[in-house]
Amino acid sequence: MRELIPMDDMGVFASKEDVVYVDSRWVAKVFDKTHDNVLKDVRRIMDPESGYSYSFRLVNFHESSYRNSQNKKMPCFLMTRDGFTALAMGYTGKKAARFKEAYINRFNEMEGQLQSLISARTQFPHLMEQVRLAHENPKPYHYSNEADMLNRIVLGMTARQFRERNNLGKEESIRPFLRPDQIAMLDFLQTMDMGLVLGVPDFQKRKTLLQSAAFNAVGKYGTKAESIVFPALVDE
Repeated sequence: MRELIPMDDMGVFASKEDVVYVDSRWVAKVFDKTHDNVLKDVRRIMDPESGYSYSFRLVNFHESSYRNSQNKKMPCFLMTRDGFTALAMGYTGKKAARFKEAYINRFNEMEGQLQSLISARTQFPHLMEQVRLAHENPKPYHYSNEADMLNRIVLGMTARQFRERNNLGKEESIRPFLRPDQIAMLDFLQTMDMGLVLGVPDFQKRKTLLQSAAFNAVGKYGTKAESIVFPALVDE
């Protein structure tokens, strides 16, 4: 399954279809179980006699595969939050409870990150439309400058520089590779910028307002000021 947000060290990722999943291989590893036993547990849930409805099983469990060290195709399952919850209910004890809590927290974080990505994806065309309306004869650099400004405030670099630094494709979106706090900040600034483009047409003034807003809003995203780079706060 193609990933929108890359898989983390707990096996949690977001698909291109905007759904958060966890890979059964990582569940086995974290809960200190063999993958075969986890597959058996999943298949018990998938059994029509399990008591779970067909729609629940269809939506929350997706059979997949991977290549092992011998390049042999092996089965695994991708589970949604509800699928994972159904599976993990059978894992008891204090240690299992800690792992379940860690996964619930990670699902919450990933789903928040995904919602920010969806919001940014929806709003970005509107921001570009505002840029078009702000210029009698808009040039390509008017659009790129606006996006670069937002990225520089939060990341300290343009999207192009980020792609080069992280070996990403020229047309690949950088958002899935950012930290959740960076995505939330970019989403916040992009929303604010939509209201500023026409009201504050001077680019430098708009940049100063956005820089100030970013600095003042850091704590709202569960971050500390030093955890996000704001190099643009210093005059270039």
